Amino acid sequence: MTTPTSGYAARLDALQGARWKRRVPNPYRAYLRHLRLGRTLEVGCGIGRNLGYLGGFGIGVDTDPDAVARCRRLGFHAYLAEEFTAAPRSFDTLLVSHVLEHLSHAEAGALLSRYLGYVRPGGRVVVITPQERGFASDATHRRFTGFDEVRSLLEDRGLAVERQRSFPLPRPLGRWFVYNEFVTLARVP
Repeated sequence: MTTPTSGYAARLDALQGARWKRRVPNPYRAYLRHLRLGRTLEVGCGIGRNLGYLGGFGIGVDTDPDAVARCRRLGFHAYLAEEFTAAPRSFDTLLVSHVLEHLSHAEAGALLSRYLGYVRPGGRVVVITPQERGFASDATHRRFTGFDEVRSLLEDRGLAVERQRSFPLPRPLGRWFVYNEFVTLARVP
């Protein structure tokens, strides 16, 4: 698996800090809280946007040392992948947001397999990937990962996909709106 450069964390910081984003209500924060994820392991936490939305119930893992350092400066619990240890089955949810599109199919499967054992039986997996316009907006995206691709990755690992939806707008708008996303919710047996 490739590690993003530290410049990637700076790019995320700049995008997240855009003035218009500070003035517009954020539907993603409300959506994640609505899901009531419980104790969450976020793999690919980046600079901690989702960790902030989880209200102290999240632990992050990332491969980028600069991103992890930024999370820690914000007071989040974040670890480099090689530093992370936890008890098996100690999380209610595994959150993988804007990660799988950066990986080959084999790498994505290996990543999911590596972290699934940390989720309790009956726990959930939430996978979020960008739709067409969002996918095209980042040169580090390697593979378009829509509903079918995510379902295949999860079902191949024995998970039951419970719901897939387009968020925040209807699916056809993903061709034009950068922030429209595929959201898949699955259950760990």
